Amino acid sequence: MSMVFERKLPIPQEVKEQYPLTYDLETVVTKRAIEIKDIFTGKDDRLALVIGPCSADNEDSVIDYISRLRTVQDKVSDKILIIPRIYTNKPRTTGDGYKGMLHQPNPNEKPDMYKGIVAIRQLHMRALRETGFSCADEMLYPENYRYLSDILAYVAIGARSVENQQHRLVSSGIDIPVGMKNPTSGDISVMMNSITAAQHKHTFIYRGWEVHSEGNPCAHAILRGYVNKHGQSMPNYHYEDLVHLAEIYANSGLENPGVIVDTNHANSGKKYLEQVRIAKEVLHSCRHDADVKKLVKGFMIESYIEDGAQKIGECVYGKSITDPCLGWEKTEKLIYDLADLL
Repeated sequence: MSMVFERKLPIPQEVKEQYPLTYDLETVVTKRAIEIKDIFTGKDDRLALVIGPCSADNEDSVIDYISRLRTVQDKVSDKILIIPRIYTNKPRTTGDGYKGMLHQPNPNEKPDMYKGIVAIRQLHMRALRETGFSCADEMLYPENYRYLSDILAYVAIGARSVENQQHRLVSSGIDIPVGMKNPTSGDISVMMNSITAAQHKHTFIYRGWEVHSEGNPCAHAILRGYVNKHGQSMPNYHYEDLVHLAEIYANSGLENPGVIVDTNHANSGKKYLEQVRIAKEVLHSCRHDADVKKLVKGFMIESYIEDGAQKIGECVYGKSITDPCLGWEKTEKLIYDLADLL
């Protein structure tokens, strides 16, 4: 056989019962969820900043990083709402080597899915308990979302997942904001179709159940750039791109038009230092068009403790083992600069 069934894993309800949120932590999650929804519904004009490592590879360094964000958040809370990234499913793009914390809670050991499920829940709970941050995660595998459904603040659907029907349907049953990235081809209509599907009601099969979803009115766009037929990175964060997206939204009939601009990936050509310039350019565009300002809800920034990324086999504390990230000193300065520009 080409697929060997190793063992039956516990269902999400069982894991939640083993590792439950306290009442106080549930209260924090609920309060944060309301604040974040208010940004996407236009009740709150603060900037949402979905920021953190490309992949959450090490619990201690991730918590170290998020604890630093806590101090910054307290100083910019009137203008910016920080949503730390704890991307626990994120593998290297090729799938070679590291598969993400869900698969490998220890990057230097072989995959262990049960330990991974426990590790990602404990990491999100520790961030919540020690910093007061409910965080963002990428929904790479829709069937695994329920292991974290009671603790997340924000969900992202990646460029390679946005065309998948199961991702769209599950997103329609999530009650926190879900960002849909444009696909790597750059076809904006694919992203808009995904948002439309996520905002509507559906009946579908999920984890062996027939389920009904109510639709997610806070499903929205993420612009991350794209790759042309020659494999070259092409940005889509410029003023003209934002005006075009605002026009598409205006004709779509969708609820709560909004976009998060991903400052890395194809928008930066994976030149992580460009994230600083890109974020400031987008805010400059917002000052020149009221529709663009209303549309742009925030940024997605890849940031960690150390600049760049490490190679396979290295072991540098706080340095990304997937895509290169902006280091802490530059990150801290960028957040304060953005607050000053708002």
